[in-house]
Amino acid sequence: MSVNKEKLDAFLGKAIADLGAANSAALVLLGDELGLYKALAKESLTPAELGARTGTHERYMREWLGNQAAGGYVDFDAASGKYRLNDEQAACLADPAGPVDLPGAYEVVLALFHAYPRVRDNFRSGGGMEWGEHHPCLFHGTERFFRAGYNAHLLDEWLPSLDGVVEKLGRGGKVADIGCGHGVSTMLMAKAFPASQFVGYDYHGPSIEVARERAKEADLKNVTFEQADATSYKERDFDLIAFFDCLHDMADPDGAARHARSALKDDGTCMIVEPYAGDSTADNLNPVGRVYYAASSMICVPVSLARNGPALGAQAGEARLRNVIVDAGGFHRLRRAAETPFNMVLEARP
Repeated sequence: MSVNKEKLDAFLGKAIADLGAANSAALVLLGDELGLYKALAKESLTPAELGARTGTHERYMREWLGNQAAGGYVDFDAASGKYRLNDEQAACLADPAGPVDLPGAYEVVLALFHAYPRVRDNFRSGGGMEWGEHHPCLFHGTERFFRAGYNAHLLDEWLPSLDGVVEKLGRGGKVADIGCGHGVSTMLMAKAFPASQFVGYDYHGPSIEVARERAKEADLKNVTFEQADATSYKERDFDLIAFFDCLHDMADPDGAARHARSALKDDGTCMIVEPYAGDSTADNLNPVGRVYYAASSMICVPVSLARNGPALGAQAGEARLRNVIVDAGGFHRLRRAAETPFNMVLEARP
């Protein structure tokens, strides 16, 4: 075998960077759980000062800070020996309302390792793994990671991109959020449109219980949560039915689309928010695609296969989704209404 040294060095450089990131995943979670990021977002600190502020040991803080600075997650001032988060780092590491909640994403990474034995067996057998069989850190991490995107885009970009939906909800409409999980998207809309009524559906009972508790804490009177899958909820005459990052996971996405069409008013709208993806594998060979293919291998595809579904996967692409929504689901119009680096928003109309 002939090895090109330049190509070898380039590959090893990338692999070492990936190895450093993988080895640092647990340290990101520690920085979040122990309040280290929040402390460094407030002021510049030495390792000893950080330990004193957070009730942690100075010797461990030296190693943790060295790792974080080497990875670009924390800034280091050599002259003073102090560390601090810059504004951009703080927005992603210490602010749950920021543009990306990175520690939440790392909770999902932790869930992948919890699932590893099952995933290994599934790779051999072709079996699946239900959403509810995962470690609870998956549910909380998913909530945190997607909440940031919904906070940033749902009310100001995605809903306004849909024809006439904001006006309907302002006057008072009826909305279903399918696969709502902990209800982040449902409650965000309910707060913004108090004249409308919202119901969140999810087949995972524990997630519905969390959503109900969160709605109670927020004193939201115009939202309810019900345990039901995407093809069994009974309510009808919705003005808006939304699928947030879930259609590709489902055992029967065709049936979910048909059920949504039947439950929607004739002048209603279905909003399908899906991971950003092109229609070919080559289109998705990029950093975002890499993240989604990993999650898809260990979460999305197994959830669908657990019920003998088609396993669309997190990189299904718009053409494949069109087959589900239009060809199988019975919608007549479909367009891409909005997009971000992580999501595409499709508007389906009867």
